Order: sequence, then C-alpha cells, then structure tokens
Amino acid sequence: MADPIVSFVVGAGDEGATIAAALRRQLRQDPDGASWAQVRRLCTTGKVFVDDERALDPAARVRVGQKVAVKYAAPRPDLSPPGFRIVFDDAHLVVIDKPSGISSVPFDRKETGTAMDLVRGVWRRRGKRATATPLYVVHRIDKDTSGLLCFAKTRLAERALHAVFQRHTADRHYLALAEGDVDAMRIESNLVADRGDGIRGSMRHPGQKEHAQNAVTFVEPIRKLPRATLCRVRLETGRTHQIRIHLAERGHPIVGETVYIRDLLRDGKTPISAPRLMLHAARLGFPHPVTGAALEWTAAPPADYVAVFESLGGARGEL
Repeated sequence: MADPIVSFVVGAGDEGATIAAALRRQLRQDPDGASWAQVRRLCTTGKVFVDDERALDPAARVRVGQKVAVKYAAPRPDLSPPGFRIVFDDAHLVVIDKPSGISSVPFDRKETGTAMDLVRGVWRRRGKRATATPLYVVHRIDKDTSGLLCFAKTRLAERALHAVFQRHTADRHYLALAEGDVDAMRIESNLVADRGDGIRGSMRHPGQKEHAQNAVTFVEPIRKLPRATLCRVRLETGRTHQIRIHLAERGHPIVGETVYIRDLLRDGKTPISAPRLMLHAARLGFPHPVTGAALEWTAAPPADYVAVFESLGGARGEL
C-alpha cells in the first residue's frame, strides 16, 4: 500500500522537466514502480502538490528547489465550472443547475465535461457510486442555455418522467432576454429540421408536414428595457431550440443568439452582442416519478446572465 505522503525536492537533473517525468523518476525508486499513466492520473485526480499548490497538469514544468508532494489520501478537487450545483438527488432522480456552455449529454462518445460528467464528479467526491449509477435522459436544455435539468437514475423513474414530458404536464419556465419590444403571445407552429434555408424552423410549405413537430410556446413580458425585453417563457411542448426559433421568427431573437438571426440580418438590423445566450431554465416542476409527491425547483440566473441584463438597463432585483 502506498505511503500517505511521498515528497521530494526537485534537483538539478529535473530542471525544466514535466511534473509527470520528475514524479515518475522519483517513484521508480519504489519497488512497485510507476507507469506514465499512473503518474498522470495522480496529477489529474488532485494527488500531486508543488510548493503546497495542487498541480493538476502533468505537463507543467518544475524548477530546481521546488517541493513536490504526492498525497494519496487527498480528496479529489472540485473541478465543476462556476454555477454548477446539484439541487436535488434521491434514489430515483437528480436535478442540477447547469451553467451555459455545458452540453446536457455527450454529442459523441468522446465528448467529456458534459452535465452527466459533472454529476458523476460530484458523486465521486462525496464517496458515492459514481460510475455504477446510471443516468437516463428524460429532457434536455441547449448547451448555451443555463438552468434546471433533470436525469433519471432508474428505469422506473425514466419511464414515468418520459410520460410526464411527453404529456406536456411538467412545469417548465424560462427567462429569456429577447430583442425589441415583446408583447404577450402564444406561439404555435410546426417545426422542421430544415425550414427551407438550411436551418431549423417553422414549416413553410405542406410538403414538410410529414416530418414536422407541433410546438407551442407562451411568452409573457416581465420588464421592458430600451433595446430588449425580459420575458417569462412557458413551454407546452419541448422541441429542439423551440424558444429560440419561435422568438426569432417573431422578430425577437434572444440576446446572444448566433444561429437564428438570419431574418434579423435580412431586415438590416444588427443583433445585440452578448457573451452567452440569454436563456435560463428558471423553474422546473413535476410529480415525483415514484411517490407522486409534487416537486418544484427554482434557479436564479447566474452572474453572467445578470451582467448582460444590467448592461442593457435592467436591475439585479428585477430578475
């Protein structure tokens, strides 16, 4: 069994070497030795410290005189992005507050850093069965959207939650900062993967009907700003990019939108720039998939959302 702590001072022979190389050279003196994969894993799991600072990058360089320590019992570091948190977790489901820029699920098998990965990372740090516990997708929010997202942990919960979302009985409210002066409206259209100009959107001719999905969105203005309107948006259906498409096609793309702005540009307008899409899943509610108890969660918009809202004339207390 490895000692709780192994430490050494970097000598002249390791000047400029990577942490992994210096560490492997030192640990090779141990009868058990150490492979490249093992020393890299020690770094990436937060077990290596250089001058008492955690060193997560095995390719970082060391200098003569630095103290390197391997603390085998050190807990895994919290590498979750700012704003990520688990808001509910029981035997059947887990609900998270997802930051913008994080995919809900992997786009392909090689993608890492998704919401699923972040959940398992928290479980590992809490000593839970991170890999053995399944996560089943029951709904999604866009990568660029922040806010509440739910996964099922059992097949029983998955089936029940799928039924809830398919029947459109889940309570799903979003905060959308949309361009222009937005009035209250109900938007209904049939969405298709290609509306005829290469982007997803509402059906434009009868020949597309076979592949169309009905979509219904309710929009309620909360606060009108000089150039944009903060809206509360409720989904009756949950189609891909539904809110983004419906608002954009009504002439009010979401601030920070980069895909559904073709109509705006065609009209000679310049979209409002923002570092992220200003769409946030603020409320989620449904009956517990096993007990039937009413569940509801809310998540305040993150700091980057608040910053853009304030820059356009809003006040923090209005969100």
